[in-house]
Amino acid sequence: MESIVGFSRAVRVGNFIAVGGTAPVDAEGNTVGVGDVYLQTRQCFEIIKDALERAGSGLHDIVRTRVILTEIENWKQAIEARKLYCLDARPVDTIMAIERFVSPEWLVEIEVDAVVSD
Repeated sequence: MESIVGFSRAVRVGNFIAVGGTAPVDAEGNTVGVGDVYLQTRQCFEIIKDALERAGSGLHDIVRTRVILTEIENWKQAIEARKLYCLDARPVDTIMAIERFVSPEWLVEIEVDAVVSD
């Protein structure tokens, strides 16, 4: 999607990395974990992990997460998955709900900010 619509998954400026809204899709653009917010959250974080590593960072450098849901009632399942990736970093977090995403199959998108230590 990045090259099709003209955006970057992650942008690094100095030691700051912003990772944009990451949807639960596979390499072909198919939704992973249809109907399962836990699996979708894990897929989002796998994509984020790869993006951070490509930017010379890792999950340990995450300082902020934004968990964006279509159903706020799903927050506990999303956070259970988030813990697998963020427990050591312990970033600040925002959880919010919106009406819907581009694909109605997506239950969650994740954004993160990271700061690479000197």
